[in-house]
Amino acid sequence: MVSKTRFWYPFILLMFLCAGAAMDTIRPGNHLNRSTTVVSVGEMFELGFFQPTDSEHYYVGIWYKNIKEDPVVWIANRDYPVTASAFFCISDDGNLEIKQGRIIYRVTDMTLPNANVSATLLDSGNLILRDENSSILWQSFDFPSHTYLPGMKLGYDTRTQSTWSYVSWKSSNDPSPGNFTLKLDSGPEKQIMILNGDAIYWRSIRSWGDSSNFFEFPVETRLNMYNFSFVSESDTAYLTYNIYRNDTISRFTIDATGQLRQLLWLDNEWSVLNSQPVQPCEVYAYCGANSSCSNVSSPICSCLPGYKPSSVEFWNNGDFKEGCSRKNELQCGKNDGFHMLTKVILPQKHLTREVQSFGDCRSSCLSNCSCSGFSYTGRNCSIWTGELINLQQLPVNNSSGTDFYLKLAATDLETKKSSSNMRRAVIVSVTVTMTVFTSAFCIWQVKVKRDKRKGETLDTFILFQVFVSDTSGTYSCFMLCVICTPSYGSSTVKQAGQDLLSFEVTMSPSHTQKEQCKGRWQVEHENEVEIPLFSFSSVSAATDNFSFSNKLGEGGFGPVYKGKLLKGDEVAVKRLSRQSGQGWDELKNEAMLIGKLQHKNLVKLLGCCIERDEKILIYEYLPNKSLDTLLFGTNAMVTLPWNTRVGIIEGIAQGLLYLHQYSRVQIIHRDLKASNILLDEDMNPKISDFGMARIFGGTEQRATKRIVGTYGYMAPEYALQGVFSVKSDVFSFGVLLLEILSGKRNTGFYLSNSLDLIGYAWDLWTSKRPLEFINPETHDAYCPIAATRYMNIALLCVEERAANRPIMSDVVMMLNNELTVLPSPVQPAFSNARNVQDSSQSIPETSQNKLTISVIAAR
Repeated sequence: MVSKTRFWYPFILLMFLCAGAAMDTIRPGNHLNRSTTVVSVGEMFELGFFQPTDSEHYYVGIWYKNIKEDPVVWIANRDYPVTASAFFCISDDGNLEIKQGRIIYRVTDMTLPNANVSATLLDSGNLILRDENSSILWQSFDFPSHTYLPGMKLGYDTRTQSTWSYVSWKSSNDPSPGNFTLKLDSGPEKQIMILNGDAIYWRSIRSWGDSSNFFEFPVETRLNMYNFSFVSESDTAYLTYNIYRNDTISRFTIDATGQLRQLLWLDNEWSVLNSQPVQPCEVYAYCGANSSCSNVSSPICSCLPGYKPSSVEFWNNGDFKEGCSRKNELQCGKNDGFHMLTKVILPQKHLTREVQSFGDCRSSCLSNCSCSGFSYTGRNCSIWTGELINLQQLPVNNSSGTDFYLKLAATDLETKKSSSNMRRAVIVSVTVTMTVFTSAFCIWQVKVKRDKRKGETLDTFILFQVFVSDTSGTYSCFMLCVICTPSYGSSTVKQAGQDLLSFEVTMSPSHTQKEQCKGRWQVEHENEVEIPLFSFSSVSAATDNFSFSNKLGEGGFGPVYKGKLLKGDEVAVKRLSRQSGQGWDELKNEAMLIGKLQHKNLVKLLGCCIERDEKILIYEYLPNKSLDTLLFGTNAMVTLPWNTRVGIIEGIAQGLLYLHQYSRVQIIHRDLKASNILLDEDMNPKISDFGMARIFGGTEQRATKRIVGTYGYMAPEYALQGVFSVKSDVFSFGVLLLEILSGKRNTGFYLSNSLDLIGYAWDLWTSKRPLEFINPETHDAYCPIAATRYMNIALLCVEERAANRPIMSDVVMMLNNELTVLPSPVQPAFSNARNVQDSSQSIPETSQNKLTISVIAAR
């Protein structure tokens, strides 16, 4: 009996193997109904019947297997829904068909030599129909629906009359063909287009012969996950892509609202990497013809200079599709001219030719009666004829954009010039008048306060009347100069030596202390900010006589101690050493600057002490020490997980943005580095050490012979020429961002190929291996998309030319808005180093590898 049972084992096993092998294939005689499916061999995709939410209809489709919501990627019968009784099979003549009673819907309609065929679902999501020789007779990838998967095509083949385009669902619950179609333009520019019906809804800005920026999405190449290729021949043009890693799941979809989305399966949910269009101005011809679209203006649309709304009624009601028309027709070369528009995205559809100069390009447009405008870059001259479509006006602070020269009739140019002159005259008159009155009022107020202190009874209103009557402003300007000298007014710092332990004034300041304050603490603007002075004895008592056990660390300007107050509060005491190089000017500078600032990402100054020739600053106590200690210490990986690093990056960026743009005065830090970033109990970063900071105005830049800062963080124009601006801080932030991502110090990380940390990052970036830069200890927790995005931002910040670096408002936007398309960085500054050592050597935890440069003497 046992032997008979064993005899059947091989046959039973063979039956199971055959059944398993057939799970991904439909053969003649097999069929699928609503309760059966076919699954690809690797269980990536599933084929069967599905029923949309709130629908009575059934469809044959392919969807992801074992993924939340099972998103459908292909549909066989979009136009022909069926009921629950239908089934899917291979017909007697070898075609795929859906049967419902006597109704038959043919998915394929081919004449085949025999019916010995099979349909197999691949792990790519492609359903293929093959003959007995395994030759492909038909495949679902040639008949896409709304999802663009790896291996699929977007384009056309005129020889076979094939078009690989993608049509949206009608709604989220109705998979029948919707209004929007994604396709490749068959014209010479080969642009990606979204059609709304037959009208263009969106089109890519540039041609896609170069597929590196597919869909305006540079994310793919940066993540090193996608391999795009563009094929263009005489009769065929298409764009296809693959994914390098088999464990990565990604797709593109065109949805019912006309949004083209790039999706990545990450942390058990679909993450939207990018989408188009994002803003109204990205919608094709949103403002109609001959208009300008600006996403930051209200209203968004405006007619170009020399043009007027074609329909004033529609335009005033917010319907801009009719566009604009000329106020005055061109005279075809007779006194026509040009008006320059700056920082614009150029209109669609132009002709490009090579010329020798700007003048040649201008003459070409001027002599062409149909020319509407031109643009000249290098030796390329672009000419627009007829209506101007899709011209976008970028914000003033946007570093991109191009100049466009709009062709206008002479009468429009004269009107533009006269109105401009009138506007300029009004602005100058108002500015001068306001300056005189404001100066007069300010000086009158100062005079009132000074006379009260002196006990004088002068009628100060007479002084105000003098200013008002002084229409030339000469006397006003003179008095302003007098008042703004350092000797005018009194010190801003409180003169009383308070008890640090109790924050109560226990004694009056000595005469000597008053003299010190008067001689060493002169401040320009009276009563602008008040900073408490603490007595040296109370500071010493709070720190236990500056004991070693209370020492928190030591920077370039001296040691920092922890102080304990009577009520249990703790403070940080920065005691400047006499050898530090930071004198009274730096101490006063730091105290006055921090005293004016209030932001959650800036350290708070509680007061100072200047007794006995001491220079001491008292700050709020931050228990988690500096970023330098936590980032480069032996326990750095334990204390700084990925989410904490992200919070620190964003906090530092917000603090710098406040300094540069939103504080009462614009401030350049000039010494941003890891050791100057302190962390509170919640790991919130706070920027500290403002001894080297400077107040700026507007877009000013300055040059100095006294170069201060830390090697490795200084921008090249500052280190080599002494020129500094807000872009100097941006460079330092970029270095700091690279250090946070890698866990390596810029001044202590070297490789055998003579690269510092910046150069190492650039080498990995250009090799399309950015994820190797991220600290390996965080690989289990970090987000590869965000990490690559942060690395891109860091490389933009450390570009060699200051003009090419973003400002902090742009940096914050790029960090917080995942939909913001990032430009590609160019080779950064300081990418090579000398006297290098292998990076595998350990890097000390302390700050001994840092070199703070106090003064560089110019020869």
